[in-house]
Amino acid sequence: MTADCRLYLITPPALADLAAFGHRLAEALDGGDVAALQIRLKDVPDDVVIAAVDALAPIAQARDVAVILNDRPDLAARLPVDGVHVGQSDMAYKEARKLMGGRMVGVTCHDSRHLAMEAAEAGADYVAFGAFFPTTTKDAPTTADPEILTIWQETMETPCVAIGGISAANAARLASAGADFLAVSAGVWAHPEGPGAAVAALNAAIAEGLAARQ
Repeated sequence: MTADCRLYLITPPALADLAAFGHRLAEALDGGDVAALQIRLKDVPDDVVIAAVDALAPIAQARDVAVILNDRPDLAARLPVDGVHVGQSDMAYKEARKLMGGRMVGVTCHDSRHLAMEAAEAGADYVAFGAFFPTTTKDAPTTADPEILTIWQETMETPCVAIGGISAANAARLASAGADFLAVSAGVWAHPEGPGAAVAALNAAIAEGLAARQ
């Protein structure tokens, strides 16, 4: 549990040009405070994931932004990343922790406090709730109510991440409700004024939400 709320960026689901995306990532990270970057590439060969980590991790880590690999503890364990994120249908938390040692392991918990409590009690570094709003980035099997963030904040110490359709237009509500981190993908990469402007706008919305939380 923290009294703060920070951005947790997620890459687009496909990266056709790593060099070009690296420039966009740098622009985003230079736009304001960002805690973490999740490299999330689904259904691609291992060498594509490895190339993405090789290209993007140095950009993020040079700015003190943690790099989290999605889904693949087996790869994350041997790559220069700061942690891994696992879903309910991915490798079990216990096995991911064995592979990752002391590095971060986060767990998707959808709209379930029960799943989140199990993950927290097992030692997860954070739990993720969502989707809070409609999203086209991925198929979201559940819809979460912001109240779950408030209840979690009041009862648990493990940080919570809010995910799903988050943009500068709705971020304040989730920061106010109690999210420790807001995971954003399209809300940054599809922003009409560019990723740097998106991060600045999201940070402003977070500040507004935190002010309401006081």
